[in-house]
Amino acid sequence: MSPADPKATSAVGGCAWLELSVAADVEAVEAVTEILGRAAPGGTSVEPAFELVEEGLGARVDPTRPAIVRAYRPARDAVATDLAVADVATALGHLQAFGLRPIGELHTRIVQESDWAESWKAYFPVMRIGRRLVIRPTLRRHRRSPDDVVLALDPGMAFGTGLHPTTRLCLAALESLADRGAVQGARVLDVGCGSGILAIAAVRLGAASAFGVDTDPIAIEATAANARRNSVVRRVRAREGSLPSGQPAFDVVLANLIAGVLVPLAPALRDELRPGGTVLASGIFIDRETEVAAAFVAAGLTVTGRSAEGDWVALEAVRGS
Repeated sequence: MSPADPKATSAVGGCAWLELSVAADVEAVEAVTEILGRAAPGGTSVEPAFELVEEGLGARVDPTRPAIVRAYRPARDAVATDLAVADVATALGHLQAFGLRPIGELHTRIVQESDWAESWKAYFPVMRIGRRLVIRPTLRRHRRSPDDVVLALDPGMAFGTGLHPTTRLCLAALESLADRGAVQGARVLDVGCGSGILAIAAVRLGAASAFGVDTDPIAIEATAANARRNSVVRRVRAREGSLPSGQPAFDVVLANLIAGVLVPLAPALRDELRPGGTVLASGIFIDRETEVAAAFVAAGLTVTGRSAEGDWVALEAVRGS
């Protein structure tokens, strides 16, 4: 473990963040994310291992190598920061003691917000998802095909680059829903909008509008900035908070969350849907699929579809009349 440096944390201003990072086997990602998330009001991100292809213009995920889970918290208060790091280290130690899957040591470093715009480029390549969706960082090139729906995206310090299987599953499920005509003209809710990638994709695939909620104010800023980049600022809105959204019932609800959040949130997700509306839920580790599906059924949703990538699952469910 690399502990936080008290001198560094006490010397930095309000625009500096402490980054906590852990390498984790794909099956341990969810548990590690939950642990780091407790100390991370600045949000968490997951970077799967990948290799560049197409002369560096694309990427292919390598599920055999560990992912890097990162979390961010303000670095203003050295004492609070050291306590948070110690709590995370203790919880990770307990998880490592089980020896179920490989989990690396905890590392920390100070990240200035002004440096973030450069640091993400090292692990954010162009990524094709499904048949038509392409996630393109604004400063990378892409050879566009006629049917491509290209999303220009800079993640900021918010989760949601398209690299993680949970995001890819949700995007692919959204594209499938659009292919069936269920997105055209729809009103869409994105719960935990992160970078805004799902909300923007929904609008680019034909939705009339998308409304995002996230408890992280940085995610709201990132969503607004990415909406501007994609010229959908009038159709994509976001606010800080959670459910209920306070909005009229939606046609489609997107929830790329973790199972531990989806289960208790199932009734609230149902309440956001109009009768006959669809929820697309991702972020579900395969061992918890049954639990999430049962929670959806108990809340009055009918599970109508399933997709999987590696050990991650996305579910499609419909609210009855």
